[in-house]
Amino acid sequence: MTHFSVAGLQLALSNGNNLAHIQQQVALTKKRFPWLDMMVLPELAVHGTDPANAEALPGNTEAQLCQLALEQDVWLVAGSLFERDEQKIYNTCSVINRNGDVVARYRKIFPFYPYEKGVSCGEQFVVVDVPQGRIGIAICYDLWFPEMARTLASMGAECLIYPTLTGTIDRHLEVAMSQTTAVQQQSYVLSINCAGELGNGRSVAVGPEGDILHQAGENPEIMPIEIDFERVRRCRERGVLGLGQPLKSFRDNTVRFAPYQAEKAALSGLNELGKLQMPGEKQNTVEKK
Repeated sequence: MTHFSVAGLQLALSNGNNLAHIQQQVALTKKRFPWLDMMVLPELAVHGTDPANAEALPGNTEAQLCQLALEQDVWLVAGSLFERDEQKIYNTCSVINRNGDVVARYRKIFPFYPYEKGVSCGEQFVVVDVPQGRIGIAICYDLWFPEMARTLASMGAECLIYPTLTGTIDRHLEVAMSQTTAVQQQSYVLSINCAGELGNGRSVAVGPEGDILHQAGENPEIMPIEIDFERVRRCRERGVLGLGQPLKSFRDNTVRFAPYQAEKAALSGLNELGKLQMPGEKQNTVEKK
Protein backbone atom coordinates (compact mmCIF):
# COMPACT_ATOMS: atom_id res chain seq x y z
CA MET A 1 0.00 0.00 0.00
CA THR A 2 1.61 3.23 -1.14
CA HIS A 3 -1.24 5.68 -0.59
CA PHE A 4 -1.02 8.39 2.07
CA SER A 5 -3.85 10.87 2.62
CA VAL A 6 -2.99 14.51 3.33
CA ALA A 7 -5.33 17.42 3.96
CA GLY A 8 -4.23 21.01 3.51
CA LEU A 9 -6.11 23.26 5.92
CA GLN A 10 -6.58 26.64 4.28
CA LEU A 11 -7.85 28.36 7.42
CA ALA A 12 -8.99 31.93 8.02
CA LEU A 13 -6.33 33.10 10.47
CA SER A 14 -5.81 36.32 12.39
CA ASN A 15 -2.61 38.03 13.39
CA GLY A 16 -2.87 36.71 16.94
CA ASN A 17 -3.43 33.50 18.86
CA ASN A 18 -5.16 31.01 16.55
CA LEU A 19 -4.52 27.87 18.59
CA ALA A 20 -8.13 27.27 19.69
CA HIS A 21 -9.37 27.72 16.11
CA ILE A 22 -6.73 25.31 14.82
CA GLN A 23 -7.65 22.69 17.43
CA GLN A 24 -11.30 22.99 16.46
CA GLN A 25 -10.65 22.78 12.72
CA VAL A 26 -8.29 19.81 12.99
CA ALA A 27 -10.88 17.92 15.07
CA LEU A 28 -13.69 18.78 12.64
CA THR A 29 -11.57 17.77 9.66
CA LYS A 30 -10.70 14.39 11.17
CA LYS A 31 -14.36 13.80 12.03
CA ARG A 32 -15.36 14.58 8.46
CA PHE A 33 -12.49 12.66 6.85
CA PRO A 34 -11.54 9.95 9.37
CA TRP A 35 -9.22 8.25 6.87
CA LEU A 36 -6.76 11.14 6.81
CA ASP A 37 -3.14 10.36 7.67
CA MET A 38 -1.75 13.92 7.80
CA MET A 39 -2.88 17.54 8.03
CA VAL A 40 -0.89 20.58 6.96
CA LEU A 41 -1.35 24.05 8.47
CA PRO A 42 -0.28 27.34 6.84
CA GLU A 43 2.90 29.20 7.73
CA LEU A 44 2.85 31.12 11.05
CA ALA A 45 -0.58 29.63 11.68
CA VAL A 46 -0.56 29.64 15.48
CA HIS A 47 0.61 33.09 16.54
CA GLY A 48 0.75 35.18 13.37
CA THR A 49 3.51 37.34 11.99
CA ASP A 50 4.91 39.15 15.05
CA PRO A 51 8.37 37.85 16.04
CA ALA A 52 7.66 39.16 19.55
CA ASN A 53 5.58 36.00 19.99
CA ALA A 54 8.62 33.78 19.47
CA GLU A 55 8.93 30.76 21.77
CA ALA A 56 11.72 28.39 22.64
CA LEU A 57 11.27 24.85 21.32
CA PRO A 58 10.18 22.52 22.74
CA GLY A 59 7.57 24.74 24.35
CA ASN A 60 3.97 25.01 25.48
CA THR A 61 2.44 25.70 22.06
CA GLU A 62 4.26 22.79 20.46
CA ALA A 63 3.19 20.54 23.34
CA GLN A 64 -0.46 21.43 22.70
CA LEU A 65 -0.03 20.67 19.01
CA CYS A 66 1.52 17.31 19.93
CA GLN A 67 -1.48 16.55 22.12
CA LEU A 68 -3.78 17.51 19.24
CA ALA A 69 -2.02 15.12 16.86
CA LEU A 70 -2.25 12.33 19.44
CA GLU A 71 -5.93 12.93 20.17
CA GLN A 72 -6.87 13.04 16.49
CA ASP A 73 -4.55 10.18 15.48
CA VAL A 74 -3.03 12.18 12.63
CA TRP A 75 0.36 13.43 11.48
CA LEU A 76 0.55 17.21 11.78
CA VAL A 77 2.76 19.53 9.75
CA ALA A 78 2.13 22.39 12.14
CA GLY A 79 2.60 25.30 9.75
CA SER A 80 5.25 27.29 11.57
CA LEU A 81 5.86 29.64 14.45
CA PHE A 82 8.67 31.96 15.41
CA GLU A 83 11.25 30.08 17.46
CA ARG A 84 13.59 31.86 19.85
CA ASP A 85 17.01 30.25 20.23
CA GLU A 86 19.22 32.42 22.47
CA GLN A 87 19.61 35.68 20.54
CA LYS A 88 18.22 34.42 17.23
CA ILE A 89 14.70 33.96 15.92
CA TYR A 90 13.80 31.36 13.31
CA ASN A 91 10.64 30.61 11.35
CA THR A 92 10.23 26.96 12.33
CA CYS A 93 7.90 24.15 11.26
CA SER A 94 7.36 21.22 13.62
CA VAL A 95 6.41 17.85 12.13
CA ILE A 96 4.50 15.71 14.61
CA ASN A 97 3.57 12.05 14.16
CA ARG A 98 0.25 10.49 15.12
CA ASN A 99 1.70 9.42 18.48
CA GLY A 100 2.22 13.06 19.39
CA ASP A 101 6.01 12.98 18.96
CA VAL A 102 7.98 15.74 17.25
CA VAL A 103 9.96 13.88 14.58
CA ALA A 104 11.52 16.94 12.92
CA ARG A 105 11.81 20.70 13.10
CA TYR A 106 12.61 22.68 9.97
CA ARG A 107 13.94 26.24 10.16
CA LYS A 108 13.09 28.28 7.07
CA ILE A 109 16.25 28.64 5.00
CA PHE A 110 14.99 31.60 2.95
CA PRO A 111 13.13 34.11 5.13
CA PHE A 112 11.26 36.64 3.01
CA TYR A 113 13.92 39.35 3.13
CA PRO A 114 13.74 42.29 3.29
CA TYR A 115 10.19 42.03 4.61
CA GLU A 116 10.63 39.24 7.17
CA LYS A 117 12.94 41.32 9.36
CA GLY A 118 14.85 40.04 12.36
CA VAL A 119 14.53 36.39 11.35
CA SER A 120 17.63 34.24 10.88
CA CYS A 121 18.20 31.69 8.11
CA GLY A 122 18.03 28.00 8.91
CA GLU A 123 20.76 25.76 7.55
CA GLN A 124 19.41 22.19 7.63
CA PHE A 125 17.29 20.44 5.01
CA VAL A 126 14.57 18.21 6.46
CA VAL A 127 12.93 15.07 5.12
CA VAL A 128 10.51 12.90 7.10
CA ASP A 129 9.72 9.25 6.54
CA VAL A 130 6.11 8.15 6.79
CA PRO A 131 5.21 4.45 6.43
CA GLN A 132 4.55 4.79 2.69
CA GLY A 133 7.32 7.14 1.55
CA ARG A 134 9.43 10.24 2.20
CA ILE A 135 8.27 13.85 2.52
CA GLY A 136 10.37 17.01 2.23
CA ILE A 137 9.53 20.09 4.28
CA ALA A 138 10.11 23.71 3.25
CA ILE A 139 8.29 26.98 3.97
CA CYS A 140 6.67 29.55 1.66
CA TYR A 141 9.46 31.66 0.08
CA ASP A 142 11.68 28.56 -0.09
CA LEU A 143 9.55 27.62 -3.10
CA TRP A 144 11.16 30.45 -5.08
CA PHE A 145 14.55 28.73 -4.94
CA PRO A 146 14.77 25.59 -7.09
CA GLU A 147 17.89 24.55 -5.20
CA MET A 148 15.66 23.82 -2.21
CA ALA A 149 13.42 21.39 -4.03
CA ARG A 150 16.30 19.75 -5.90
CA THR A 151 18.16 19.15 -2.62
CA LEU A 152 15.10 17.60 -0.99
CA ALA A 153 14.45 15.41 -4.05
CA SER A 154 18.11 14.37 -4.00
CA MET A 155 17.55 13.29 -0.39
CA GLY A 156 14.74 11.04 -1.60
CA ALA A 157 11.71 13.25 -0.97
CA GLU A 158 8.72 12.14 -3.03
CA CYS A 159 6.30 14.80 -1.81
CA LEU A 160 7.28 18.40 -1.05
CA ILE A 161 5.15 20.31 1.44
CA TYR A 162 5.29 24.10 1.73
CA PRO A 163 3.28 25.72 4.56
CA THR A 164 2.70 29.20 3.15
CA LEU A 165 1.59 32.68 4.17
CA THR A 166 0.91 34.84 1.13
CA GLY A 167 -1.55 37.71 0.96
CA THR A 168 0.02 39.58 -1.93
CA ILE A 169 -0.53 39.82 -5.67
CA ASP A 170 2.20 37.28 -6.47
CA ARG A 171 0.23 34.24 -5.30
CA HIS A 172 -0.49 33.22 -8.91
CA LEU A 173 3.27 33.00 -9.45
CA GLU A 174 3.60 30.60 -6.52
CA VAL A 175 0.89 28.43 -8.03
CA ALA A 176 2.85 28.33 -11.29
CA MET A 177 6.08 27.55 -9.43
CA SER A 178 4.37 24.72 -7.56
CA GLN A 179 3.45 23.13 -10.87
CA THR A 180 6.92 23.64 -12.32
CA THR A 181 8.62 22.32 -9.19
CA ALA A 182 6.52 19.16 -9.29
CA VAL A 183 7.61 18.43 -12.87
CA GLN A 184 11.27 19.29 -12.32
CA GLN A 185 11.54 17.11 -9.20
CA GLN A 186 9.02 14.46 -10.32
CA SER A 187 7.26 14.77 -6.99
CA TYR A 188 4.00 15.84 -5.43
CA VAL A 189 3.96 19.48 -4.32
CA LEU A 190 1.56 20.93 -1.76
CA SER A 191 1.61 24.68 -1.15
CA ILE A 192 -0.88 25.38 1.64
CA ASN A 193 -1.72 29.05 2.13
CA CYS A 194 -4.09 30.65 4.64
CA ALA A 195 -7.21 32.73 4.07
CA GLY A 196 -8.82 35.54 6.02
CA GLU A 197 -6.84 38.42 7.47
CA LEU A 198 -3.40 37.10 6.59
CA GLY A 199 -3.65 35.26 3.27
CA ASN A 200 -5.43 35.13 -0.06
CA GLY A 201 -5.75 31.36 -0.30
CA ARG A 202 -5.37 29.57 -3.63
CA SER A 203 -3.61 26.65 -1.99
CA VAL A 204 -2.59 24.07 -4.55
CA ALA A 205 -1.75 20.37 -4.74
CA VAL A 206 0.17 19.16 -7.80
CA GLY A 207 0.98 15.64 -8.97
CA PRO A 208 4.44 14.44 -10.06
CA GLU A 209 3.67 15.04 -13.74
CA GLY A 210 2.53 18.62 -13.22
CA ASP A 211 -1.19 17.89 -13.02
CA ILE A 212 -3.09 20.16 -10.63
CA LEU A 213 -5.00 17.84 -8.32
CA HIS A 214 -6.82 20.71 -6.67
CA GLN A 215 -6.54 24.47 -6.39
CA ALA A 216 -8.52 26.19 -3.67
CA GLY A 217 -10.28 29.53 -3.95
CA GLU A 218 -9.66 32.47 -1.63
CA ASN A 219 -12.03 31.41 1.16
CA PRO A 220 -11.38 28.86 3.93
CA GLU A 221 -11.23 25.37 2.49
CA ILE A 222 -10.14 21.86 3.44
CA MET A 223 -8.18 20.02 0.74
CA PRO A 224 -8.01 16.23 1.24
CA ILE A 225 -5.51 14.78 -1.24
CA GLU A 226 -4.34 11.20 -1.71
CA ILE A 227 -0.60 10.90 -2.28
CA ASP A 228 0.37 7.83 -4.30
CA PHE A 229 4.08 7.27 -3.72
CA GLU A 230 4.14 4.47 -6.26
CA ARG A 231 3.09 6.98 -8.91
CA VAL A 232 6.16 9.06 -8.05
CA ARG A 233 8.41 6.02 -8.34
CA ARG A 234 6.87 5.03 -11.67
CA CYS A 235 7.29 8.58 -12.96
CA ARG A 236 10.93 8.67 -11.88
CA GLU A 237 11.53 5.30 -13.50
CA ARG A 238 9.89 5.98 -16.86
CA GLY A 239 9.84 9.78 -17.08
CA VAL A 240 7.26 12.59 -16.94
CA LEU A 241 4.46 11.46 -19.25
CA GLY A 242 6.84 8.70 -20.32
CA LEU A 243 9.31 11.31 -21.59
CA GLY A 244 11.79 13.47 -19.65
CA GLN A 245 13.69 11.96 -16.72
CA PRO A 246 15.18 15.14 -15.17
CA LEU A 247 16.38 13.64 -11.88
CA LYS A 248 18.40 10.93 -13.65
CA SER A 249 19.78 13.47 -16.13
CA PHE A 250 20.83 15.78 -13.30
CA ARG A 251 22.51 12.87 -11.51
CA ASP A 252 24.38 11.68 -14.58
CA ASN A 253 25.49 15.05 -15.99
CA THR A 254 29.11 15.92 -15.19
CA VAL A 255 28.81 19.71 -15.44
CA ARG A 256 29.85 21.56 -12.28
CA PHE A 257 27.60 24.60 -12.05
CA ALA A 258 29.48 27.81 -11.32
CA PRO A 259 27.04 29.32 -8.76
CA TYR A 260 27.53 26.25 -6.55
CA GLN A 261 31.31 25.96 -6.92
CA ALA A 262 32.46 29.56 -6.41
CA GLU A 263 31.94 32.22 -3.80
CA LYS A 264 28.60 33.71 -4.83
CA ALA A 265 29.82 37.24 -4.11
CA ALA A 266 32.47 36.80 -6.81
CA LEU A 267 29.93 36.07 -9.55
CA SER A 268 29.44 39.26 -11.54
CA GLY A 269 25.85 38.55 -12.48
CA LEU A 270 24.95 38.36 -8.80
CA ASN A 271 27.41 40.87 -7.41
CA GLU A 272 26.09 43.65 -9.66
CA LEU A 273 22.51 43.36 -8.42
CA GLY A 274 22.97 45.76 -5.52
CA LYS A 275 21.86 45.42 -1.93
CA LEU A 276 18.93 43.38 -0.65
CA GLN A 277 16.66 46.09 0.71
CA MET A 278 13.19 47.58 0.50
CA PRO A 279 12.49 49.30 -2.83
CA GLY A 280 13.40 52.96 -2.49
CA GLU A 281 15.60 52.57 0.58
CA LYS A 282 19.01 54.23 0.40
CA GLN A 283 20.71 51.86 2.80
CA ASN A 284 20.52 48.16 3.41
CA THR A 285 18.74 47.49 6.70
CA VAL A 286 18.96 43.68 6.52
CA GLU A 287 22.06 42.05 7.89
CA LYS A 288 23.38 38.90 6.30
CA LYS A 289 22.61 36.02 8.66
